[in-house]
Amino acid sequence: MKQTLALKLLFGMALTLGALPAYAQAPQPTAVMPGFTANGERTCLTCHGGDPKVTVILQNPMAVKGDPHTPFAREGCEGCHGPSGDHAAGKAPFPAIVFKGPNASPVEVRNAVCLTCHQAGLRMNWQGSQMERAGLACTDCHTAHTAKDPILVKATQPEKCFTCHAEQRADSFKFSHHPIREGLVVCSDCHNPHGSPGPKMLKEFTVNETCYNCHADKRGPLLWEHQPVRENCLTCHTPHGSTQAALLIQRSPYLCQECHANGGHQSQILAGQNLAGELAANIRMMARGCVNCHSQIHGSNSPNGTFFTR
Repeated sequence: MKQTLALKLLFGMALTLGALPAYAQAPQPTAVMPGFTANGERTCLTCHGGDPKVTVILQNPMAVKGDPHTPFAREGCEGCHGPSGDHAAGKAPFPAIVFKGPNASPVEVRNAVCLTCHQAGLRMNWQGSQMERAGLACTDCHTAHTAKDPILVKATQPEKCFTCHAEQRADSFKFSHHPIREGLVVCSDCHNPHGSPGPKMLKEFTVNETCYNCHADKRGPLLWEHQPVRENCLTCHTPHGSTQAALLIQRSPYLCQECHANGGHQSQILAGQNLAGELAANIRMMARGCVNCHSQIHGSNSPNGTFFTR
């Protein structure tokens, strides 16, 4: 009796003050958009709930129902796969949009779905990028039906990139290489695969700016600067792997002599005599070669560092 009286008072106040607040209103049925299923992902999981390759999406950040920005919060599975009411009713063999396999939808259709949410930030240069022009789909690299996308994990990203970039994979096994296989550096530390205004899809506008993100001690400004260093790090170094130390394109002194072969001691690999009076190797060219003396080869701040010796 008391509950009935309380409800009458509540509805009476609502009639006096206006509409009921949202929490007091009776739940209204959600309008189903044309072509979509009535119960969203519940309908899909009726058939696909026993497949772990499908249900693992429930552990993915894209499947957080409480986040209105996720596809699941909007239309469930159909947030990405499109209106698939006919598929759920058995009238169509596949959902409206298929991302992988022999029955995959056109690349432009698949990418348009991803770019609905992932257009800004690092993806803003995707249109017209090298990957886009090559006809790649987002799902060629990314995996949505997983708890953690492998290409976003340092330990697994390189192997995903090496699927296409076999030359760089071979370089990673060379004596001198960036610590990619050790899990300390990944491809996306230097490259932006979604497009970049710089060369080779680098994250920065130039090679040097990209290298300076890790090698800040080479940035300068320095009192005495080595001009090739200022121009391009790739003049002396190769980025992915080398048979020479320090990722050099070839060993010293031969590397240095590509520019410094104009006479004088820098061009004399053989100089002086040994104890037998025979022509002997120039001792300054032994072991580390030129950098035995010119140790500050990237530049020097010493007043006496004209020749990068200190």
